[in-house]
Amino acid sequence: MSTRPPTTEPHIERPGPVEFRDPMVRREIQKAVVWFGVALGIAGVIFLAQPLLLIVGGAIFAVFLDGGIRLLGRWLPIPRGWRLLLVLVLGFGFLGWVFWFAGTTIAAQFEALREVVTAQFNRLMAFASSLGLVPKGESADFGTQILGSVGRLTSAVGSAIGAVTSVIAMIVIGIFLAAEPRIYDRGIAWMLPLGHRAGFYRIAAHAGHTLRRLLFGRLVGMLFEGVFTWAMLSLGGVPMAALLGLVTGVLAFIPNIGAITSGVLMVAVGFSAGTHEGFYAVFVYFFVQNIDGYLVVPYIARRTVDLAPAMVLAFQLLMAALFGVLGVLFADPILATLKVALVDLSNQQAEKEREGPELVAAGKT
Repeated sequence: MSTRPPTTEPHIERPGPVEFRDPMVRREIQKAVVWFGVALGIAGVIFLAQPLLLIVGGAIFAVFLDGGIRLLGRWLPIPRGWRLLLVLVLGFGFLGWVFWFAGTTIAAQFEALREVVTAQFNRLMAFASSLGLVPKGESADFGTQILGSVGRLTSAVGSAIGAVTSVIAMIVIGIFLAAEPRIYDRGIAWMLPLGHRAGFYRIAAHAGHTLRRLLFGRLVGMLFEGVFTWAMLSLGGVPMAALLGLVTGVLAFIPNIGAITSGVLMVAVGFSAGTHEGFYAVFVYFFVQNIDGYLVVPYIARRTVDLAPAMVLAFQLLMAALFGVLGVLFADPILATLKVALVDLSNQQAEKEREGPELVAAGKT
């Protein structure tokens, strides 16, 4: 029997299998958590596309309202709430007048426009088949696929227009944001560290200024293209001039894609009435687009945002693949906001790098 006294040394705890004390392992785990968070955020954006787009649409509508409020503030020294109410009354009153005045005439032309586009497309496919560009047996299937895609697009647009609840939600969000924007700015800044709040306020101010200028340019371009197209097509005897003017004005909000779509519809309707009307529609399209592109837009939008057309088109295709029609509609403002934020962050980082050596030199002296 052992007579050794019991050990009085303290028990030393060893790290368990779930503890990571190695700095390198902990660093790698932190990187993995960051990448997992990024992937989770991307998946959340995709699966929560509809509510996110409603919030983005409400914010864009708030920018519209804020621009009108600031414009009225130059001549009407009244509280912001009253200016917001005046902007809402004037804006919705104008839209109501447009739909009441021209709604019945334009609504009767939508079915005619669909039939004209379908007939012109069938004629184009038959001509391509006669030249051997499309096999005769596959021309009908190819046309059905394309028209099916267009049908899905129009049904998506129709469902977006018919989703009254979504539209009301965007309007309500926009009104609340435009009524007291500083409350929401402070709420977002409160979730950021103290050192980053000044930068957030600066980026928010720059982004708001840029979006107001961008959307004002889009609004001017929409009015110009819609009214000018309607007037010139009416003078040339092209049928459905009012409907084509409305479609051209609405699609002018979407750069590149909107102009191409309205041009195809305009030319198809023109050639349905005759060769003379068709070539005249081609002339009107290029004339309106050149004036808008070289006179109207550069002075209002392009000088403010300076977005490359290829970048805008690529981002529109990406947003269309992810979010559909509404993604294309909001692609331009989102891209402009991202550019403003990245440019501001880059300038801020450059300032810090310049201040570093200056502080070191000042300390040595």
